[in-house]
Amino acid sequence: MDFSWIAINHSTTAVIALVFITGFLARLVNLPPLVGFLIAGFIIKAVGVTTIPGLNTLADLGITLLLFTIGLKLNIRSLTRPDIWATSSLHMLLIVGVFGGILMLISYISIPMLADVNLQTATLLAFALSFSSTIFAVKVLEEKGELKSSHGRISIGILIMQDIFAVTFLTISSGKIPSWWALVVLAGLLLLRPLMIKIIRHCGRGELLIITGFILALSGASLFEMVNLKADLGALVMGMILARSERASEMAAALLSFKDIFLIGFFLSIGLSASINADVLMVAVVLLLIMPLKVAALYWLFSLFRLRARTSFLSSISLANYSEFGLIVSAIGYSNGWLSSEWLGVMAVAMSLTFIVASPFNISSHKLYLKLEHLLTRFQRDNRLPSEQVISTGHAEILVFGMGRVGTSAYDTMRHYYGDIVMGVDNDAIILETHKKQGRNVILGDATDPEFWDKFRPEKVKVILLDMPKPAENLFAFQLFKARGFRGHVAATAKFDDQVEMLKSAGIDAAFNIYGEAGAGFANHVRDQIFSKLQPPGADTNQSNTKTVITP
Repeated sequence: MDFSWIAINHSTTAVIALVFITGFLARLVNLPPLVGFLIAGFIIKAVGVTTIPGLNTLADLGITLLLFTIGLKLNIRSLTRPDIWATSSLHMLLIVGVFGGILMLISYISIPMLADVNLQTATLLAFALSFSSTIFAVKVLEEKGELKSSHGRISIGILIMQDIFAVTFLTISSGKIPSWWALVVLAGLLLLRPLMIKIIRHCGRGELLIITGFILALSGASLFEMVNLKADLGALVMGMILARSERASEMAAALLSFKDIFLIGFFLSIGLSASINADVLMVAVVLLLIMPLKVAALYWLFSLFRLRARTSFLSSISLANYSEFGLIVSAIGYSNGWLSSEWLGVMAVAMSLTFIVASPFNISSHKLYLKLEHLLTRFQRDNRLPSEQVISTGHAEILVFGMGRVGTSAYDTMRHYYGDIVMGVDNDAIILETHKKQGRNVILGDATDPEFWDKFRPEKVKVILLDMPKPAENLFAFQLFKARGFRGHVAATAKFDDQVEMLKSAGIDAAFNIYGEAGAGFANHVRDQIFSKLQPPGADTNQSNTKTVITP
């Protein structure tokens, strides 16, 4: 009998166990689990494993789904803003010049790998280092619930522009010229958009919607690959074509868990691709040390284009890493004889180090901004973009932060009882457009923005309802406006009992488990809609037992 499957099964179980342990330990020290997954890849490589069957397939699927879901949430008009396309273009040119010069200068240091760096090599490496990781930035913003915030949208816009630069480079370096059929493919997808939306609408909300998402993402990737364009770009474009359709966000949410699982393969593959020795580690550390220059350049350019200090800082921090594209550039450089094979390891290690170092900064970015606010605002221009102006809450006495389904329901109920003194606040401009069309009093704002609370009028507002995606955001916002003198009442939502206790212990007047309260609300609805038309439960005194009988 063939028992080889047992060995395969055991090795797979060992890899999964290691991924869990490293991810769990990373979470215990307040790092994103993806840092643990990277470390797992290094450990697997260190014990002599060079390949894992099917890992690259999982990684490719994860990246394809990631870019597809980004496209589903993307507003294409945002890419036409100067603070997006001009910042990304100027930043790339600036980093190529500065980093290329630095690499040339330190080539005189007695590090064997750097000693062979010439102008061509330095330029190529600097170009690779100018990119930020789409996967890391999106994962961090997603976990913090900030993908739709102002700085989240700007970060995604910069990453999309960088992807366009990447496609251009890959096309030129590979010698492949996009086929004229690319225009036909793009036109065909646009013409098929109504049909695809109709199919999605009739897929329901179960597994069929997920399968449809897979098919659409993979179809976009395959079609673009057939016409000599980057497959990942095809997945992104497919998502962009379907963006803002009625089921787009629902499909993105349905694909979320699958995307996260597949991306584990990507982070493992990075660790497996790196060959680490003393020289590789030394050069990777050098690249890590010059990373702050990249962040500073981004912040300066954002400020130049009239973004607020907070938006500039948070956007720059989310892009404070090197990209997986650096691995691709290194591989192309190696295959063309421009780079030695050791640079593959350097890029993998340098990128991993920036992931590890940037993670705690991203987690505590709001608190970090508060500490640096006085310094950072010195670079803020007085004449800012209209979208970056802080809006006053006016005469509102009740504020509802987070105009999702629960927040909207809370807003409507409060407005029914108290009238126009209720105001909704959300950081998603697209959501606010819908609310304004429906007659709700809403403004664009971010409860975690210190400057928003600087313009806050505590003498007017008496009650604040916090319904943001993450309890930590609710808590941070509460600490901000309490520190600025608010003495009214505060209520917040949570999803689990331990989060409710955390919010209450911090001083919030009322914290509600939205799942638990949904059951109570359902019971109250039944009481109002059904029991009021029937004999009141328990009113039949002839009943000899305690069981309530409801009869029409």
